[in-house]
Amino acid sequence: MATLRDVAREAGVSVATASRAINGLGNVTAPTRAAVMAAVKKLNFVPHSGARSLTRRKTDTVGVILPDLFGEFFSEIIRGIDLVAHESGMHLLLGNMHGSAHETAAAIASMRGRVDGLLVMPPELKPETLAGHLDPALPTVLLNYEASSLDIPYVAVDNYRGAYVMTEALLAQGARHVVHIAGPKHNRDARDRQRGFVDAMARIAGERSPVILPGDFSEEAGMEAARLLAQGQMPVDAVFAANDLMAVGCIMQLGETGKKVPADILVAGFDDIPLARHVSPTLTTMQVHIDQLGSTGMMMLLRMLRGETLGASSSTVLTPALIARGTTARPASALAGSAVQP
Repeated sequence: MATLRDVAREAGVSVATASRAINGLGNVTAPTRAAVMAAVKKLNFVPHSGARSLTRRKTDTVGVILPDLFGEFFSEIIRGIDLVAHESGMHLLLGNMHGSAHETAAAIASMRGRVDGLLVMPPELKPETLAGHLDPALPTVLLNYEASSLDIPYVAVDNYRGAYVMTEALLAQGARHVVHIAGPKHNRDARDRQRGFVDAMARIAGERSPVILPGDFSEEAGMEAARLLAQGQMPVDAVFAANDLMAVGCIMQLGETGKKVPADILVAGFDDIPLARHVSPTLTTMQVHIDQLGSTGMMMLLRMLRGETLGASSSTVLTPALIARGTTARPASALAGSAVQP
């Protein structure tokens, strides 16, 4: 990896001049700045945040890299981060990795030298892959990603426990044929929620091969799952979607097929996005406090920026809470002993 000294040598200037040029400071002529930047490009030099020269001020900026920037889940995370950052006089620089390892590496590299710390949510990356992209000198907190092996602090949600509790609640309502709409197969949250569902069905209902329909966390995936259920190939009296958007899509499509929620089929989701409280009937879900995920991560990062050394042992795992609403409001007696055939 090229160093600042390599850049200075290539441009024919001193290290101090190269540093001033790269950081956009004064006392550097246009031709000199151009020569330095040409050397930066040629050598593929990336400024090292942990080795800033004395001529450079802190950026007062935190980088936030998420799998996506679209949807209520991510907007709530950003809102939680911003609430804490704003109070601390910090700015946010957002990046999107689109679930790709290559784009994750590019997003992280683009932040170096531009931010004082990093908040990253990499749900589909293996720990060793993530470790290869992170700069050890840049204070970093992981969001919704448990990686004790990396000794990096994280804020995560107990997705397994949340899914287990939700499945348990649907069974307690009298449901016997609970169908799960899964999330993306490479997504850690989705895998943990599916595992919680499967274990609850096995231990409580004795069902060791429960029905799991594919999904991708989108509203359209929930609608497609409802279409499959409407074909009548399997008994179903409750649907547990791995997130709220799929649950909402499922409810909409069930209505199109003439099925009523919760009179015919119970439906539940996960996350408690704001939309869950505004659909009709209101959605039963596992409340994550999504904004708290962001705000807690930001508070941990601020501690690191103030000099504290935090590792995996300083991490926080948030326990979701079951919020029972209209989509599961039917009395248990209405379900017991009978399964709705779509």
